[in-house]
Amino acid sequence: MIKKVSKNVVRQKRHNRIRVKISGTTECPRLCVYRSNANIEAQVIDDVKGVTLAHASSTALKLENGGNVEAAAKVGEAVAKAALENKITKVVFDRGGYAYHGRVKALAEAARKAGLLF
Repeated sequence: MIKKVSKNVVRQKRHNRIRVKISGTTECPRLCVYRSNANIEAQVIDDVKGVTLAHASSTALKLENGGNVEAAAKVGEAVAKAALENKITKVVFDRGGYAYHGRVKALAEAARKAGLLF
């Protein structure tokens, strides 16, 4: 009998494998992405201190449809603007176990265009 495993459990295992190699420091924090069916959010995290330095989400921006590529791009711009206000220019990108495609890619490219380096 084959045991059925949910997509989210597989994604979390993939994310754990990635997190072994990726860590945010004070000089170069981690830009972490979380997406659900309805929304997307991003945080800039200093893993050494264990604090969130900047945050943006489709719910915080009060976007009408937070689950599409346009919303992800707006969240990417917003998190980059918040990071730049805190004098953060360089980050390491953590895609959260998601494929670098669609909304995750749109968020990353918008953050790059807004001034973040990664």
